[in-house]
Amino acid sequence: MALHIVFVEPEIPPNTGNIARTCAATGSVLHLVKPLGFCIDDKSLKRAGLDYWPFVKLEVHESLEAFMQEYGRGDRRLFLATTKGGQIYTEPRYQDEDMFLFGKETAGLPRDFIAAHAETAIRIPMSEDTRLRSFNLANSANVILFEALRQLGFPGLK
Repeated sequence: MALHIVFVEPEIPPNTGNIARTCAATGSVLHLVKPLGFCIDDKSLKRAGLDYWPFVKLEVHESLEAFMQEYGRGDRRLFLATTKGGQIYTEPRYQDEDMFLFGKETAGLPRDFIAAHAETAIRIPMSEDTRLRSFNLANSANVILFEALRQLGFPGLK
């Protein structure tokens, strides 16, 4: 049993570090889609003090296209987390192996990609004040991941 968090072109290392810790603690799989705005080699991780990194189930993909070739046609469902989502994140009924895609901090997911998958685009409700563009990436991933885990009865967690 596993859920999947997919960060597409993440730019800010602490966001990825925060969700990596969450993935390790929940048994979720973390997917990172290149290009990355930082290095994830062992030396860099040790310097950053990410001692939990060995517990992260990690997959790195060369591009969004490569990720979609591997996972876009399979049995797994893809949910796009975006401020443009038509559904509130609590509306879908999540299941084992669902994947949650999040775009880079400065631009989100590509608009054409969102349009092509509009039926599975979800959002977290927030203020209508246009000066507030979105929530923090890691926080958003945690909110959505824990809703899915709640729906599934927190499998394997105590």
